[in-house]
Amino acid sequence: MRSNGMVLRVLTAIALVIDAVVHIRLAPGYQAGNPGGIGQGNLFLVESAAAVLAALFVLLRGSRAAYAFALMVALSAFVAVVLYRYAEIPAFGPFPAMYEPVWFFEKSLSAVAEAAGAVLAGIGFVRAGRTAAPSGRPAGEPA
Repeated sequence: MRSNGMVLRVLTAIALVIDAVVHIRLAPGYQAGNPGGIGQGNLFLVESAAAVLAALFVLLRGSRAAYAFALMVALSAFVAVVLYRYAEIPAFGPFPAMYEPVWFFEKSLSAVAEAAGAVLAGIGFVRAGRTAAPSGRPAGEPA
């Protein structure tokens, strides 16, 4: 049973790392559109950093909090890519307009990785809650 938990942690981390790598690779081209502002490229780098941190947190801890953070990162990235694919949201505040009504390989890969990461993190979050004993210790651990 314990190895299933590690497999879930590794798969969740892999999905988050794929997402991060795609965003890091795409960031320079997207920043060129707004070199002086926050820009989409910089937002991609921030999202990448969050994804890497979430992957490390899940790998190292596998706790409910780690899975919650991973779920938040993956789900927010997935919602953003789908939203900006289908809805033309204008620039607001310091954030640029990011409407891009096309799918291409890297964008599709990141969307699939984000969706998988969100599902896996959600499963991990639920499982981590079930395996915790009422005292807060993992089930089976002596008091």
